[in-house]
This record gives sequence, C-alpha cells and structure tokens, in this order.
Amino acid sequence: MATTFKTLLNDDVVSTRTMLHEAIPITGTIPSGTYNNASSVPLNIKNYSHGYFQSVYDYPYLSSSANHIFDISCGFKTGSSGWTAGLKGPGGSLAGSNTVNQCAKKSQIYNQFAANLAGYNADGTVRTFDKDGDYSTTGGGAGFGGQEMLACYFLNFSRLLVKDEIKKGSFRLSYLTGGAPVTVDGAAAAGDSEVIIGDYGATGSYKVNSPAGEYSPLYTSSLGIGEDHNTSIGLIYYQAGIVVLTASMFLTSAGGPPVAGVYNSPFTNSAGAIHTKGDILFGGPDAGPWDSHNITKVYTTGSVDAVLSGATIQQNADGFRNRLNYVSFNNTVELNSTIYFCRANHNEFNYSANPTYVNASKLVTKNKATDAPVSYITTVGLYSADNELLAVAKLSEPLKKDPSTELTLRVRLDY
Repeated sequence: MATTFKTLLNDDVVSTRTMLHEAIPITGTIPSGTYNNASSVPLNIKNYSHGYFQSVYDYPYLSSSANHIFDISCGFKTGSSGWTAGLKGPGGSLAGSNTVNQCAKKSQIYNQFAANLAGYNADGTVRTFDKDGDYSTTGGGAGFGGQEMLACYFLNFSRLLVKDEIKKGSFRLSYLTGGAPVTVDGAAAAGDSEVIIGDYGATGSYKVNSPAGEYSPLYTSSLGIGEDHNTSIGLIYYQAGIVVLTASMFLTSAGGPPVAGVYNSPFTNSAGAIHTKGDILFGGPDAGPWDSHNITKVYTTGSVDAVLSGATIQQNADGFRNRLNYVSFNNTVELNSTIYFCRANHNEFNYSANPTYVNASKLVTKNKATDAPVSYITTVGLYSADNELLAVAKLSEPLKKDPSTELTLRVRLDY
C-alpha cells in the first residue's frame, strides 16, 4: 500500500477516442446454404416455429462453433393508406384475411421496425419508412414509385459482426436479378445480372433524425453519388446494424432500379401465370429450384409483390438470401482512453516504503552517508480521492530514480 500520494491535476489527464475498424466480408455461399444435409436442407439456416424471421449462421447452427451472422424478415404496411393496393396474392388480390400467409405477422414486423427505426408522427401513429428520411414530404403510398417504402425486407446483422456500429460509407450489398430456363417470345431469357447497392457518399451526408441513431439512404452503384433521393432503394441504420430494403429493388418498373437481366416482354409460364414487363422473378415459376443459384420456389407467379403476400416470411427469406451475391462492410469499435501523466520531479519518490529498503535505520542502497538516495520505480497506482486503489500499472523493467532525475510515466486506461 502506498504511503506517499501525488494529486493529478487537470493538465495531467487527457481523454481520447479512437475508432477501430474491421472488414466483414459475407460471401453468397453462406446465406445460400453452404452446409446441406442429404436432403439438400441447409444446416446453417435456422427457421423458428414463430415464423417471424430466419437466422443465418456461418456454420451448422447446432454446432458450438457456429456464429450468428444476420436475420432476415419482411413486412408491409397495411391499412387505407398502406401497400394493400399493390399486393397480388392468390387470385390477384390481397390474400383474404390477415391470418393467411402470415399477413398479420408481416404487418407487425413492419410496424415494429418502423417504430424503432423511424419513430412516430405527431399524432402518435408509426411513421412509414421514407427513402430520403424527409418525413415532411411523402407520396406514392400505394405503389412502388413514391418516397414511402411500404413493403420492405429487413436484414438485422449480429452484434458480433457490427460491434459498436457499421462504418459509414463502407456498406455494399450485391444481389442477382435472376433469369429462368424458359422461352420468352421464342428467345432464351436473360441470365443473372448483378446489382450492387451501397451507402455511397454517406461519410459526410448521413441523417440523424432516427431514434435508433445515424442512418443513410442506399443507392445502386449505377446511380452513383449525388443522385436524386427518389432513386434510393433502402436505408442503413449504423448503430442498430439494420438494413431496410424496399421490395421494389426486385423490379424495374414503377420506380425500381434500372437493372438488366429481366424479362423484356410479358409471357405466361406453365402454371398460366402472366409475368409483366419489368418483373424480376423472385421465386420459382413452377415446381422446384429453377436456376443456377437454387432459388427456392415461393409462389407460382414469382414476382416479388406476389411473393410478399402469397408466401410465408420463411419462403420470402429463402428467396431473398438465395439472391445475395455478397455483403461487405467495416465494423467499428469505439475505444475510449484516459491517459494519466504521472510526473516524478527530482525531489519526489526518491525513497521506498519497502521494508527491505532500510536496515538498522540505514538505507541499504547507500554505501556512504553522503550518497544520494536511490529508489527503483516498478509500479504506478491510481487512487480515488479517498485513497482507494482503482488501477495498477506495471513497468516492463524497474526505473532508477534519484534526486538528479525526473520521470514522466504515461498510464493509459482503455474502456
């Protein structure tokens, strides 16, 4: 226990903050189901009895070595101003009641994410996701073309990957628009075409009007930086580690991104379903997997608006994750440090409180009475105002201290 204390002044204490980043690459082989059993069931994809979301792991999830990567879910806003007018469920309209095809759960999912990420209006109602984050102007409520995002897919990344937050400007997501082995107007359908979206230019233009922290719109790479906010196809919330993507990212018509690899003319598949110009088939048009990326069948008509209302959340998640090519971003660890400059002046700490320092009332470090006192500093202790020991710092080797020397020891606490 120390017997001599020295008070640290304001000039002796400095606080710093350092941002540490780590690159996180998620290749498409992981969400598409790398570890399949004999029945081709992916073992690293976990589905739950509640049916609200699907989890993706980097290894079979029953293994102790598995790490949770992200969750996938989907939902839409229902009601008089909601997306119901744009849904094409069984029979070409919204599936009968909210108990059919988990429509009630999809509405609950949307409202939960919107309440936590977008917040509430002045009248207490939950806000609708807005492409540019400007809630003072809205539009296009019933379709894909307005500012409001009424039907969305949600990616909730694990805290293990995100850490404190996603680094602004680093997020990229690549997905495939898809093609099918069918004949369109007598010609082969277009193959897969890659679309890359990201938070381009977010470093200096992110938004802060969210209860979940900072966020930014997501754009397709072909649009670049500085394009009109109407071209946004999603939002990324950095501290929450959540990505919200509008369902129109799988369409080219009515405000969707301009991508290739889609059907350029209407056609009818073997089930009699008509696909309109601009549709990107989200699920299998008929039975079973139908393209090189093993897209799971989710609804006969196949376009994303039909899938959202005509298939379960699990089936939507199956279709979505099998279209992922890769996801990459840099995470952020905020390292806060307090640095204490412990200064030993020439006339301080030249004696030791160690009992072996004195023998028969004489300093054992002295050969003659006229010799200067000598001590060796090995440890620095930081104490509270009432002399309670709070932290201990050890030196790599003892430092000699006598009246002819002064020392400044730099002690850093990270938290």
